[in-house]
Amino acid sequence: MSKMVEVDGIGWIRNISLNLKPPSLKDNTADIDRLIRGLRDRFQLNDIHLSISQMDRVAHTLRETGYSVNTILLEDRNRLQVLEVKPNQSPPEVYGMAVDLGTSQVAIRLVDLVARKVVGESSVRNPQLDHGSDILTRIHFATQEGGLEHLKDLIIDVLNNEFSRLAREHHIKKEDIYGVSVAGNTTMTHLFLGLNPYRICREPYIPVVNRPGLVKAEDLSLHINREGYVLVFPNVGSYVGGDIVAGILASNMYRKEEVSMFVDVGTNAEVVLGNKEWFVACAGAAGPALEGGVARMGMMAGPGVIDQVRIDPTTRRVEITTIEGKKPVGICGSGLIDLLAQLFLAGMIDVRGKYVPDMCGDRLINKGGVDHFIIVKAEDSKTGKDLTLSQIDIDVLLRSKAAMYTILTTISGTAGISFDDLDTFYIAGTFGSYIDPRSAITIGMIPDIPLERYTILGNSSLSGATMALLSARARDEMELIRDRITYIELNVNQEFMNLFSAARFIPHTDRRLFPSVKVCEL
Repeated sequence: MSKMVEVDGIGWIRNISLNLKPPSLKDNTADIDRLIRGLRDRFQLNDIHLSISQMDRVAHTLRETGYSVNTILLEDRNRLQVLEVKPNQSPPEVYGMAVDLGTSQVAIRLVDLVARKVVGESSVRNPQLDHGSDILTRIHFATQEGGLEHLKDLIIDVLNNEFSRLAREHHIKKEDIYGVSVAGNTTMTHLFLGLNPYRICREPYIPVVNRPGLVKAEDLSLHINREGYVLVFPNVGSYVGGDIVAGILASNMYRKEEVSMFVDVGTNAEVVLGNKEWFVACAGAAGPALEGGVARMGMMAGPGVIDQVRIDPTTRRVEITTIEGKKPVGICGSGLIDLLAQLFLAGMIDVRGKYVPDMCGDRLINKGGVDHFIIVKAEDSKTGKDLTLSQIDIDVLLRSKAAMYTILTTISGTAGISFDDLDTFYIAGTFGSYIDPRSAITIGMIPDIPLERYTILGNSSLSGATMALLSARARDEMELIRDRITYIELNVNQEFMNLFSAARFIPHTDRRLFPSVKVCEL
């Protein structure tokens, strides 16, 4: 992998070649002072630092190279921190790691900060899943003795392992990695930093910190250059974190005059509405079922997971596709949405999401008093068992889709914006990489607006983290984005439940909201 990244401006970690005048009897300035003087003349800055632990090593390098060196610097607005001084080499080795700290998956990019390109990427399971699939369970675990330290150690260890693996794969020394940018939700950020998340889920829902800023990598036990730094994206509120700020940065919606909506569906659904002047944001529990975490055969996207479903409305023949074309093992969020939409369009479920036995035929079986629809028969599945969707699964999915649409309705109503007024509707996250907007509209999960207004962003958190790693301007803009956002706390919104009840039908109790959806009249 080698992908150029288009981003404005120079990086906050960069390499500068310096040719300093060697000392003499007429100029006996000390080695470190000579370096600082050269940097001061170059940047017209007075606030220049390097640590005591570097000084002997830097002085030795200066003398050995005849005072012709590459200086790797961190520019923190009007302050320069010397990270390393190396002999002049072409090209210099300066790398960084961009991290999307997801609740379920951790995605990492190895970035060449000189060539400004992505050279490697990986995605691994978040080992904290062993202590809870959702953030509330992890917050509870963190309050137990040793729990917080254990959760922090798990995420630091997985990052160090992936950093080392990516470095080995691309023949890079860990000492040549000078910066890390991390975007995650508020709880994941706290666990990464070892901060107590206890108050995040309790009124008045106040985190320990919203702006962690730059942190020394050594203080977090991250195995990169010992002088390296970690840039942690700022949070907005308890349930709208740095991953959403990173997503807004990646979408570019913060530069537009027109009003857009941004949705990231993971373990929660986070929503942002606004333009270059303002944003409102909120979050709610619409994610787990849509991510595949509730349906019995549901799972996160991966090889052999069903991601698309089509049902012929005449023959009711079920056709599926799986990721990488492997034999089916389960179904992910986009597949579940497709399946629900196709069952509805074929008349196999009604507006309440209840199975219609006469339309389902022999694919509908009853197990333990609960109806199950067979999507893939045992002989065709990798598991050797029928892959089925139960009536209970559908009921849970309908609650999740209703929650999602209600979140969207609540935030747009609060801002006095109609869905028809939206210029672009951005869908982010792994879930968004596979979703078919047409199916999501059919079940009433997202608004019935023209399909061309929908833009699939994929992992926008990782994209935003990459941009901030490469650009000092992007780093400044993430702070501006954060300051423009007004956070709405849905936990205390009384109108939410009224709207939720109306959204539990397919596509909705008010069919005028979904004019493009053709309901099968039984």
